[in-house]
Formats: sequence, C-alpha cells, structure tokens
Amino acid sequence: MPSTTRASRFFNLIDQREYALCQAINRSLRFRPVQGYFQLVSRLGDGWLWYALILAMPVLRPDDGLAMALLMVATGLICTITYKLLKRWLIRERPFISFPTINCGTPPLDRYSFPSGHTLHAVCFTTLLALMAPGLFWLVLPFTLSVAASRVILGLHYPSDVAAGALIGGCLGALAVAGFAPAVLALFAH
Repeated sequence: MPSTTRASRFFNLIDQREYALCQAINRSLRFRPVQGYFQLVSRLGDGWLWYALILAMPVLRPDDGLAMALLMVATGLICTITYKLLKRWLIRERPFISFPTINCGTPPLDRYSFPSGHTLHAVCFTTLLALMAPGLFWLVLPFTLSVAASRVILGLHYPSDVAAGALIGGCLGALAVAGFAPAVLALFAH
C-alpha cells in the first residue's frame, strides 16, 4: 500500500478527532480584533518579521550577529525544504477545505496542511535564539506562540499540524546550533 494512502487514512481519522477542537477555536474569528490580530501575526509569520530580524542581527549583536544571521538563513532554507517535502508527501487537506463549517481567516500560502510551516520556522528561529541569544529569545517568544495559535484560529491548520511543526522546528534549530553554529561562529571570529 503506498505511503500516501496510509497517510491519507491516518489523517482522515485524526481530522475527525480534531474537528470539534478546530471548530471551537476557529469561532474566535467572530471577534474582529481577534481576527485582525491573528491575520497580522500570520502575515508577519509569512517571513517578514524573520527577514527583518535576520537583517538586524549584525546591528543587535555586533560580535556574532552576522554569523547568527547566516545560520538563520541556512536553517530557514532547510526548514522550507523540509516542510514542503513533507506536505507534498503526506498530503493533508487544510481544516477549512475538509470542513466547510471552519472559516478560512486568511488565504494560505500553499495547498496542504501538515506540518505547519509557519510554526516550524517560528520555533526553529526561536530555538536558535534561546540557545545563542537568550535576551532576544524572550522578545520573540510571544510572537512565536501567537504564530502557532494563529494557524488553528485562522482555520489553516489542525493542532497536530502545529505540534508537528513545533517539534520539527525545535529539532532543526537545536541541530543547527549543535552542528553548525561553532563552525559558522569560527568563520567570523575576530
């Protein structure tokens, strides 16, 4: 049996179990301030906040900011490749597609749901900062939590998509720091 058929059957079962929770969380879109806030968070989570942070790193951290910016760019590319391959291989429809009672609060960037690429990137970068620049970690943590919440609130992802994105992103961030940070930092040592 092809893996996509197994994945489809698995996701159909999980989708049914997560539907009620998704629908309940998605109802918060009735409140315009909630919808506006999470649409803004989602837009910034498309990459704009992370691009700005990467560009600002050499200014924020003159000693190692350029190395950290390069590490973030490389890790961000790995994150993008990872989630795009997983989405194409696993093919899970988004909640608002599978369940018409779930409203789509903002247009998605791509077709499939698993894993959440926004959450994957946010947690990856937040993990990098937690391990290399704890002061910046505390500044971006509320944004990262908002990005994760926005995915379900806006009807774009199931909670399991967000959890998987967070797990993968955290692992990629930790691996980048453990495996590549020393070499990248050494390149820019004075």
